[in-house]
Amino acid sequence: MPSDAEILIVDDHQHTLYALEHALAPLGLRLGRATTSDEALKQVLRGRVGLLLLDVSAPGAHGQDGPDGLDVVRCIRRLEQTRHIPVVLLTGAGPDRELAAAAYGLGVADLVRAPVDPWALRTKVRHLYAAHQRTLALEREVRELRALIADRAQDAERGPRTARPHPDGRVPPQRDTLRAATTQDRT
Repeated sequence: MPSDAEILIVDDHQHTLYALEHALAPLGLRLGRATTSDEALKQVLRGRVGLLLLDVSAPGAHGQDGPDGLDVVRCIRRLEQTRHIPVVLLTGAGPDRELAAAAYGLGVADLVRAPVDPWALRTKVRHLYAAHQRTLALEREVRELRALIADRAQDAERGPRTARPHPDGRVPPQRDTLRAATTQDRT
């Protein structure tokens, strides 16, 4: 996922989308919107979503019965490339233990009840988004290091290399490289 991934806001009410965009605008991050759960899934699968802010009762396409917010979370948790996207579920309902248990059981980062406090939402979103970006950066670094280790292991299997001089002639050769080069010269 690119470092400029967006925060995808999913709600079927335009005024709620506008209010959430307005609340998150001061973060300076890219914001995307979807009005159905089907549209949200499509955008998530395109790979540019860094955080999902999802209405738990988001309808399917054209207001038809379709996957709701929890179904969307189930879908994205099944796929390797999307399973680690942080999800904040929004609900207009009062406290619901079953909903909370289902949401947190699916790995939802938070369940936010309306009316939403813009300051609290911004803080949650900022920290979740930043933590996700750091995790992605670390995963990239681990992949690069593993590739480097694999390359070095292949080089070691091929045998010692001859020492190449440093482009700056004032830099002395490394001892291990020099020793390998003199050992090859003796044979």
